[in-house]
Amino acid sequence: MRPVLPGDISAAARALLPLPPGSRKSVALRLIKEAQAADRYRKKFRKAHALFGNGTLMAAAMMRPLACEPRLDDPDYLDCRFHIFQALMDQHRPVS
Repeated sequence: MRPVLPGDISAAARALLPLPPGSRKSVALRLIKEAQAADRYRKKFRKAHALFGNGTLMAAAMMRPLACEPRLDDPDYLDCRFHIFQALMDQHRPVS
């Protein structure tokens, strides 16, 4: 996956916002896996993946319906951002 920037977090959280709270964690993990797959595809074929984009988290998120950007103190939006950050952390934790 390409480097994660603030816009990537926003887009990914907006992709989670329309979903039921119970499915946000798994979809957050799926978005990251899709961005990783797209980046591998981009490096191999020198073009964006048709379903997952160009290897950024934002591109993977934008393949889904996005909610409008809410205020940063919106509890549901904070929950979505939390799940994105948690999924990113999970990708960097060593397996014990």
